[in-house]
Amino acid sequence: MKNRIVGFLILGIAILIGFIIYSFNAALASIVNTACSHGSSCPMWGTIEFQTNVSMGVMAFVILIALYLIFFGEEEKIITKVRTVKQQIEPRSITKENYRKIMSGFDPDEKRVLEKIIEADGTVFQSDIVEKTGLAKVKVTRILDRLEGKNLVERKRRGMTNVVILKH
Repeated sequence: MKNRIVGFLILGIAILIGFIIYSFNAALASIVNTACSHGSSCPMWGTIEFQTNVSMGVMAFVILIALYLIFFGEEEKIITKVRTVKQQIEPRSITKENYRKIMSGFDPDEKRVLEKIIEADGTVFQSDIVEKTGLAKVKVTRILDRLEGKNLVERKRRGMTNVVILKH
């Protein structure tokens, strides 16, 4: 939730607390007036004053928190970490040669899978990759997960298989 909205909610709660304090103290003063025959020298009046001061202090603290959130609270910024490839390549200038440069840090199975996608002109069924590489389905899926994480390929569901698309 946005900090400013939370600040307004807390401010509303503080106002409600203030109303409860006022009502409670008025009722307590009424009870003490009828029960205490000594007048203002009665020790119960000191208790009411102490309770009022403590509750007003708590309410003031809650109001300060609310005002801080309303005026000074910074909004949360969600920062997502994007995995980048070692070589920075402009999105419009990606070619098959650039993908071969990127593959220099990959393990042999990742290279084989990416090469099969490149050989298929950038679009191939996942089941065809399994067939052409001779790797297990699970292994190909995990390799494609890593390649998707590196933002090199994209998978789209088509029937009972996925189409793997080379990102340009």
